[in-house]
Amino acid sequence: MEYAAAISHVAALIADPKRSALLWALIDGASRGADELASLAGVSATSAGAHLARLSAAGLLTREARGRKRFFRLAAPEVGVAVEALASASALSGPRAERGTRPEAPGTAAMRQARRCGDHLGGVVAAQLYRQLLAAGWVQGDGNAALLTPAGVAGLERLGIYVQALAQRSRLQVTPCCDWCESGPHIGGALGTGLLRLALQRQWLQPLAGSRALRVTAQGAQALAALGGPPVT
Repeated sequence: MEYAAAISHVAALIADPKRSALLWALIDGASRGADELASLAGVSATSAGAHLARLSAAGLLTREARGRKRFFRLAAPEVGVAVEALASASALSGPRAERGTRPEAPGTAAMRQARRCGDHLGGVVAAQLYRQLLAAGWVQGDGNAALLTPAGVAGLERLGIYVQALAQRSRLQVTPCCDWCESGPHIGGALGTGLLRLALQRQWLQPLAGSRALRVTAQGAQALAALGGPPVT
């Protein structure tokens, strides 16, 4: 249990509602000023400054001075993943908080649509892709676990994703990743990583500067909608 103390320390920091609101305001990976963060989190500038200092001292945020102003961003993608996981857990543990009680962080709408979720694709686009693969018979299972079918293996190989490489790492099983927005589960693990890499290489998705959000290109919208369909002859 060598990590127990460290986990408890980080959990206690995030558990404070004001600090969790500040972290959520940075969930897209962008850098924002202390004044803007105070407004987004609904706290005073003095309170925000104290909480941001604690989060920075703990290594959860990085701080940058630009003249007289201080700007903050998540220190690593893992911080965003942890906050997203807690958001997903809170949606399962009780009624959702009513929307509109606090201004949404800039970029959150784009994050809901498509984003990097750790090393794979998340958001509405990813959830729709998972449903397509289920409907096409490429994936078989339920929301907790799923497996690639022979049709899925063949379809992925046509796209250049070779399942043999995944199987060698014992990662052939498809593990849906729970999403923090209403879109539903999406594919994580090695297969999710492969699908994200494919979409970026073919420019179906383009990164948005200073954010984990991704933009779906016109070409990408067509290609992703066709994924799981019959091969083009």
